[in-house]
Amino acid sequence: MKDDEQWRDKLTPEEYHVCREKGTERPFTGEYWDTTDDGVYNCRCCGEALFLSDTKFDAGCGWPSFFKPADSNVIEETADNSLGMSRTEITCKQCGSHVGHVFTDGPEPTGLRYCVNSLSVKLERDGE
Repeated sequence: MKDDEQWRDKLTPEEYHVCREKGTERPFTGEYWDTTDDGVYNCRCCGEALFLSDTKFDAGCGWPSFFKPADSNVIEETADNSLGMSRTEITCKQCGSHVGHVFTDGPEPTGLRYCVNSLSVKLERDGE
């Protein structure tokens, strides 16, 4: 596990704010909110494969949205009662990076919407 100074050296100030301070990028501004390229969305901090492009869908919310993680063991879910809301935060289980939140208004087959900050992931496009 890296310490705070190492994360600051590795990440841009915006990435650090989202990934390590649990920030949120504004909707419709992130690099991947409307990307349709095939590939794997890896954790920006540690490189863990978090989501696959074939589970991405347009939720109309302005953030990349997926109906399930790449593997059931890569995402940690915890209660988030900040900002006067009751939500479920999702983090990378390997490094603890804040990824976004999961909601129960997604499509079948899971009915879930993993709402992800573009700054918390890095798309490894097929063939790269």
